[in-house]
Amino acid sequence: MFTKTPIKFLAICLAGVIAASFATAGNYGYKSKKAKQDLVGVAASAENFTTLVAAVKAADLVDVLQGEGPYTVFAPTDEAFAALPEGTIESLLRPENKDKLVSILTYHVVPAKVLAKDVAAGKVATANGSKIEIAINDGTVMVQDANVVATDIMASNGVIHVIDKVIIPEA
Repeated sequence: MFTKTPIKFLAICLAGVIAASFATAGNYGYKSKKAKQDLVGVAASAENFTTLVAAVKAADLVDVLQGEGPYTVFAPTDEAFAALPEGTIESLLRPENKDKLVSILTYHVVPAKVLAKDVAAGKVATANGSKIEIAINDGTVMVQDANVVATDIMASNGVIHVIDKVIIPEA
């Protein structure tokens, strides 16, 4: 579990990783593939991650996601957050719900750098201690029930893959 101070994750082994690629659709406002900024900087400079960046700030995860990494972030778009039931975002951003927000956000983070070409179907450990299911169907990659809609947005400490839904860990 993350704390307010950055922590280092043990590298995870992605045994059996095979080369598989997924279709890239759009760049969500990110203008360069050069890794000059950290994950938070890249997300903040993009056009479609306003809600994600606000949530990362509310959860006090900025320092962690600006840390050494490497991390892979499955980043929900603003539209993905907007599709949550009415009032969900506002509720999660309240200080009394910070632990739940941290759990949800860290469920979107894999403590390793995984490029699109290295993605394989199976379960992958996330930074919150749970596992997410990766599926590849006819060239479409899914993370839980979210579609990956853009890949390999590079940051100095990891990579972002854009997803079209917010994935929620099981309680």
